[in-house]
Amino acid sequence: MQPLRSLALSLSFLIGACAGAPDSTTMPDAFPLDDQVDAPNTIDVTSRDFTDGAALDVEFSYDQFGCVGQNAAPQLAWTGAPEGTKSYAIIAHDPDAPTGVGFFHWVLIDVPATTTAIDGALPEGARALHTDYGTTGYGGPCPPPGPAHRYAFTVYALDVPGLELPDGATGALTRFVLRDHTLAQGRIVGTFGR
Repeated sequence: MQPLRSLALSLSFLIGACAGAPDSTTMPDAFPLDDQVDAPNTIDVTSRDFTDGAALDVEFSYDQFGCVGQNAAPQLAWTGAPEGTKSYAIIAHDPDAPTGVGFFHWVLIDVPATTTAIDGALPEGARALHTDYGTTGYGGPCPPPGPAHRYAFTVYALDVPGLELPDGATGALTRFVLRDHTLAQGRIVGTFGR
């Protein structure tokens, strides 16, 4: 009799928990877009491939795990970096990925200070670090089926010509290290769902 009672209590708890679960048609803020870097938002980031808040075309999505994109990185351009900028870092992050900390899709560092756009090939000296796909370079959106996710492309103006990070550094480590070197930042956000 005791095992049946335990089973009934467990089922009652699970049913109650599911009843209080959020509606699956809405996307909660799993991780805020603001990454807590203490620097002014003076950099204006634009793209000829999408506008801020608009959906990314399928060509910019990943080409594995059931996604059928071309894994092409969108073009990015920026203005408004302050005097003293010695390099840039660029991070593309999905704050809505069901991981608790989001998902890093693109991590670029050591982008020369003379650069004001990324379009295809990286400028000489720039380094692409690991994404959460476990690869280097751009890894496009590939969210689970359901509500669209947000993809924040953030440009950081840094006070050093390069970050002393190993090639295998993660997006989280990169963002932690650049906190102490960011003079200004700016971002453009796209969405993608399937």
